[in-house]
Amino acid sequence: MDFQVVVLAGGTSEKLSPLVSKDVPKALLPVANRPVLSYVLDLLEASDLKDIIVVVEGQEAARLVGAWASSAYLDRLLVEVVAVPEDIGTAGALRAISKRLTANDVLVISGDLVTDVLPGAVAATHRRNGAAVTALLCSVPISGPSDAASSGGKDKAKKPTRLNIVGLDITRQFLLHIVSGTDVEKDVRVYKRKIRAVGEKSSSSGGEGTTVDETGDATVPSNSHLQCLSQHRILAPSAFKKDLLSSGGTYRCCVYIATKSKYCHRLNSIQAYCDINRDVVGDASHLSGYSFSAQNNIIHPTSVLGSKTTIGPQCMLAEGSQLGDKCSVKRSVIGRHCRIGSNVKIVNSVVMNHVVIEDGCHIQGSVICNNVQLQERAVLKDCQVGAGYIVTASSEHKAESLSKKIQPYKELRREG
Repeated sequence: MDFQVVVLAGGTSEKLSPLVSKDVPKALLPVANRPVLSYVLDLLEASDLKDIIVVVEGQEAARLVGAWASSAYLDRLLVEVVAVPEDIGTAGALRAISKRLTANDVLVISGDLVTDVLPGAVAATHRRNGAAVTALLCSVPISGPSDAASSGGKDKAKKPTRLNIVGLDITRQFLLHIVSGTDVEKDVRVYKRKIRAVGEKSSSSGGEGTTVDETGDATVPSNSHLQCLSQHRILAPSAFKKDLLSSGGTYRCCVYIATKSKYCHRLNSIQAYCDINRDVVGDASHLSGYSFSAQNNIIHPTSVLGSKTTIGPQCMLAEGSQLGDKCSVKRSVIGRHCRIGSNVKIVNSVVMNHVVIEDGCHIQGSVICNNVQLQERAVLKDCQVGAGYIVTASSEHKAESLSKKIQPYKELRREG
């Protein structure tokens, strides 16, 4: 297609602390025991988009992502991993690599996107309409928010996420107006009579003071020009110049609206991480790339199960992991080479690699990172446990974020 592809893979997002670390940048966080970045790269390969620039924040994170990509996609994709400074945002990241962008059309995709919408379909729409910008709009995820896997106190303390406000033409092909939900004041109201005035007929109440259409985004009428797009960095970081806009020029901005049957979710919070892992071994298991058993689970042939241990549907047990007697695992993902004792219960949780869980532990709605040790009879509910942490025997934790007391990764690197 002659598109240049840029994957914005981030670095060590504070929203995902303590899951990310110096050893596991965001792009390599495991989703169903695969790095989240692999889902985007596989999609690009399926669309025959094989020349890819992956932008990562920080030199060390770029080194780790580059080493993984060069091994996992050898002879499959041409992946160039480029390090940019941290915290420069989407527009800053694209400016930092602007000299590498030589094609007429550039496809920019988030490295934390897990979807079955083919980028090639979006690119084809862009070309067909001769658009300056084409944006992908998706419905809410298949399973949506659920108490099946909680993110704990970190996300619960936050206010509900506000939807972006998106204005479409009557044909639902062209983008007329867009405002980030975080930029909208609480007392803003979008009235249905204004929606009807520009031809939007299907609308239902959703969110606080907004009107929401079937795409899952709030809908507002056109403001008769496209200046707002120059301020929306994700869609158009540099495509709309003030001198051109002031001259009265117009730009065709299109949308590709995925059908409701499509899955589309970004891993941009701990809650999203739990949701995506649950979905990829559940209702969206086609995204995992694995073949599930007749019991609707995956148990690696090298794993070992003790007497009367059960692995329920929508579970994944990776290679080399061992479980003792009378264990129960429900709707959970367990990583590689874990050692789990007897009488352990794991429900709606993600256990990463090389984790030791001793006898009698109970884990629910939690995320446990690499090399964690849970001593006997420890209880976790709605917790996140950072890499290498030791949870002491018989301790009980609810809605806590547990991690080693060290300086943040970013500060350590700056001082080095």
